[in-house]
Amino acid sequence: MNDATDYDLSMLLRGLVMESNRFLEIFSAAHSLHPTDMTALNLIMTTPMTPGSLAKALNLSASATTSVLDRLERAGHVVRERDPEDRRRVELRVLSDAQALAAAFFAPLARGYAAAWEGMSAEERQVVARFLTATIKATAEVRSAVS
Repeated sequence: MNDATDYDLSMLLRGLVMESNRFLEIFSAAHSLHPTDMTALNLIMTTPMTPGSLAKALNLSASATTSVLDRLERAGHVVRERDPEDRRRVELRVLSDAQALAAAFFAPLARGYAAAWEGMSAEERQVVARFLTATIKATAEVRSAVS
């Protein structure tokens, strides 16, 4: 694409987000997960979380977050563990079986990405990485400003 405009880039990102969401929907449906459950699972996999920090990240009430965690726990994806240093603190952890399940499901996508990027030079990959990093940061900043 020559001379990609801001609009062109926005539409390409929109297409990527839509395809990613559709891919996640397949996993969610196969494992009876609500979209919010998938978001929670991704957040917990990404960074250490407590139920309170998860509630804040999901913009949910404590009771709604408890419902999400109850579903994830019943499905065998997440456990709530007491912090051995501070028994009042509860930490969330994704179980290894759930991580293996996700890894197996998403492996074909990772291979597809690798194949799509195979012909890119190191310099092109740096530009893509810089673009994605800046776009993620901009999205997070605007999300914070409107929430």
